[in-house]
Amino acid sequence: MKRKLSFNQTLLVGSLLFGLYFGAGNLIFPIELGQNSGTNLYKVVLGFIISGVGLPILGVVASAISKNDSLFEMGKTVNDKFAYFFTTALYLTIGPFFAIPRTSTVAFEVGIAPNISEDKIKLFLFVFSLIFFLAVLAFALKPGKVMDNIGKILTPTFLILLSVLVIFAIIKPMGDLAKNQPTKIYQKNPLFTGILDGYNTMDALASLAFAIIIISSIRKLGVKDSNQIAKETLKSGVICLIAMSTVYISLSFMSSSSVNIMKLGNNGGRILSNISFYYLGNFGKILLAAIVIVACLKTAIGLIIACSEIFIQMYPNTLSYKAYAVVFTLISFLIANLGLQKIISLSIPVLMYLYPLAIVLIFLSLAYPIIGKNKIIFSLTILFTAIFSIFDLLKALPKNISSTNSISKIVDFAKNYLPAFELGFGWLIPAIFGIILGLLISIIKKEKIKEINL
Repeated sequence: MKRKLSFNQTLLVGSLLFGLYFGAGNLIFPIELGQNSGTNLYKVVLGFIISGVGLPILGVVASAISKNDSLFEMGKTVNDKFAYFFTTALYLTIGPFFAIPRTSTVAFEVGIAPNISEDKIKLFLFVFSLIFFLAVLAFALKPGKVMDNIGKILTPTFLILLSVLVIFAIIKPMGDLAKNQPTKIYQKNPLFTGILDGYNTMDALASLAFAIIIISSIRKLGVKDSNQIAKETLKSGVICLIAMSTVYISLSFMSSSSVNIMKLGNNGGRILSNISFYYLGNFGKILLAAIVIVACLKTAIGLIIACSEIFIQMYPNTLSYKAYAVVFTLISFLIANLGLQKIISLSIPVLMYLYPLAIVLIFLSLAYPIIGKNKIIFSLTILFTAIFSIFDLLKALPKNISSTNSISKIVDFAKNYLPAFELGFGWLIPAIFGIILGLLISIIKKEKIKEINL
């Protein structure tokens, strides 16, 4: 008889999955879209949940189904060069280039920025981020149980405070849900815009990197059969999906009702701080700031450790663990001083390129029972996706770059000839073509169909 997890154990793994995904940084995006999506709120939130919750859950399930113990191993299904490129690019994205600097700036925007004048923002950001990353480095160089213990207290406290805010918002709403016109980006194709907004959480990318943590946890609970591990991963994923969706819906609806009292903003950290002040006064504002700062600190430490460890595994003859930790912390500190909005805007082109590759890897891995680890299908699908995602990357570049003559011509070409390009999915049809072509070639080359079950 196959060992199965009890309900309580499934709940425990689901909670672990929630804790891995839901960081303080995730707060700002549903808060922002709640205010700015106006009458299109429902469609935008649905899109956000599809990519911000659904895809990350599928990423973990895909790793379990395809029996991959790491992102690098999954990438090797395409080839070794892709495995090195994608793993490196993904860890740099969820690490020192974007996600780690964002932890510092989110903490600053929630805890410090609302209390100082605009002309002193840059100076205070520099000082805050310097102290923040010195603390991060100190813990990352000597990883111990201190931050784990803080996390056991912090996450429940964090969720309790959010629950209090949400309950206040339900009992005593600031007003009706926003009836204002959506801002420009949410006026056309709100569902797909919401899906693209979900990319900003970076959780689908993180799911490929950290799936092994969930799989290992299930194994430690006594489940050894690989098919049963996949089933238990899916059940735990459903619990996480319900929890994260509830939080995101609550935050976005609370933010939407705040439009009646507060002016529209594009900085989720400050909007959340103002909402906390509205309901709980200075005490609530200070408590929220303290919790978010420590939560972001914990996330940053975990990411520095994870990135340093994967780099010494992939590139063993380069730097030591401590050297990587110092380098990644320094890079994160420098980028953090660009400010939250700048970091988000710079990350978008990269995410528009990496996310299609991650989505394709996830769905091909989910199809493992049908196609196995067929290199022809994986390689061709990734090749077509990688080529056509470049158009989405170019379109997402900052205006001063994307508006140049050469790039605007390329983008115009894509608009005219690539289906779904305007929606942000110009890569989708080429990816499907790659799958079909890979299947056909695999059928013709019968000797190569050892792992495909047609």
